[in-house]
Amino acid sequence: MTDELVDRARGALGAAYVPYSEYSVGAALRTADGSVYTGCNIENANYSNSLHAEEVAVAAAVAEGHQSFDRIAVSSGARDGVTPCGMCRQTLAEFADADLPVVCDEGDGGTTTYTLGELLPDTISTDTLSAAADARDAGGGEP
Repeated sequence: MTDELVDRARGALGAAYVPYSEYSVGAALRTADGSVYTGCNIENANYSNSLHAEEVAVAAAVAEGHQSFDRIAVSSGARDGVTPCGMCRQTLAEFADADLPVVCDEGDGGTTTYTLGELLPDTISTDTLSAAADARDAGGGEP
């Protein structure tokens, strides 16, 4: 038996646009109030303009006024336990604490759950930026 958020991530796979890699990814993001937003990856021929499923889900949630998340599930067509990439981890860290559960679909009902802090232990945050600015202002030069 899979959980509902994993099922929603799997459901998002069908909308993925992946003509180059043929590696579809779906994400389902639950907000603090229980709303769920899904996203899929959308490739571009130059790859650098491609959108990742997690950031599409975050963008949909933020566009609807949500900025607090409490859980995310990620699935790929391969059901290989895919985790968010570093860029997506940093995007999630903008809106969620280090204890955000990140559920990765292993297929056949199996999942592995990490915390965002496990996946991104030294995130760049407003505290990081403030400390760098303070050091710079104190004459410490570049951080």
